Amino acid sequence: MDFNMKKLASDAGVFFTRAVQFTEEKLGQAEKTELDAHFENLLARADNTKNWTEKILRQTEVLLQPNPSARVEEFLYEKLDRKVPSRVTNGELLAQYMTEAANDFGQGTPYGKTLIKVGETQRRLGGAERDFIHSASINFLSPLRNFLEGDWRTISKERRILQNRRLDLDACKARLKKAKAAEAKAALWSDEVEKAEHELRMAQTEFDRQAEVTRLLLEGISSTHVNHLRCLHEFAEAQATYYAQCYQYMLDLQKQLGSSRGEMLPGTFVGNVESTSPPPATASPPALAAATGPTVPTIPVVPTVVGAPNSAPAVESLNPTDVKPPASGTRKARVLYDYQAADSSELALLADEMITVYSLPGMDPDWLIGERGNQKGKVPVTYLELLS
Repeated sequence: MDFNMKKLASDAGVFFTRAVQFTEEKLGQAEKTELDAHFENLLARADNTKNWTEKILRQTEVLLQPNPSARVEEFLYEKLDRKVPSRVTNGELLAQYMTEAANDFGQGTPYGKTLIKVGETQRRLGGAERDFIHSASINFLSPLRNFLEGDWRTISKERRILQNRRLDLDACKARLKKAKAAEAKAALWSDEVEKAEHELRMAQTEFDRQAEVTRLLLEGISSTHVNHLRCLHEFAEAQATYYAQCYQYMLDLQKQLGSSRGEMLPGTFVGNVESTSPPPATASPPALAAATGPTVPTIPVVPTVVGAPNSAPAVESLNPTDVKPPASGTRKARVLYDYQAADSSELALLADEMITVYSLPGMDPDWLIGERGNQKGKVPVTYLELLS
């Protein structure tokens, strides 16, 4: 009991001495041992690494899971060391609703068939999203989290110990200074000077030892950067693969819808097309390869083939000058994107111009006849917004 009481009293005395030293330093009434410039740079670099790692980690979590309630739930499961339950992605949930709607409306109807096709694509997109989130969590988020919860906590602990060792050292310097000042007045203080010098040597040794431990940990931040760089590459690769998969799935869906459009609406106008970007067929394969990187499988654009869903009509002998508007009348259309005519049977288009369009019996539903003044030729429906 006496030993414990003495230890508590000693600890309280050390804490009080450090508090006094810290307060006097803040008030400018005591000297402070400064660390060398290299050490200060290591400290600043470590602080920057910790701050930016926290921000990148939090924002990546938002990117992978935008729902804040779901993020809180995952955080609680992680802290309780329990497996996070599998969660249906938004794409998979949409696929489920579309499939149920198709069953209700009838899978044999045009609308039901399309719901099934689009729903299946949404299911595949949801699966790709799930794989991307899983890969990013393991290969990117976990290493960042491990640094903050492991290495950084160790660094912070050793820095606090170093701070205490420095306060003890400076307190010993202050006591020695006072003892020497008193010694000059009375020789009776010689014992106090020797005691203060001994304490100073002990404090200096402890401070130097702790400074070396802390320095080694801070220099290890360079290895942390190398590790995070590797993880960042893996995250970018996973994201590129995910978007390449999404592109492939949507390209497949576009082909399916294009091939079935003629079956659903033979010889009639297709509804208004209000896409916000040019059709994927206009994208350049090299550009996609450059964006996704050499290790990510890129999606080659299917070349235009006569008779394919998105190709020009197979009527090679069509002479636009001989075509007459049908009795059913014509419609106005606004051009969404520039289009270069592939041959003399097609009409070149400029974005935002107005043209007159109509369909002819037997034409591919993806193409119309367009007129602009005395000019006439075939135009792709996907480049037009049909007006009522």
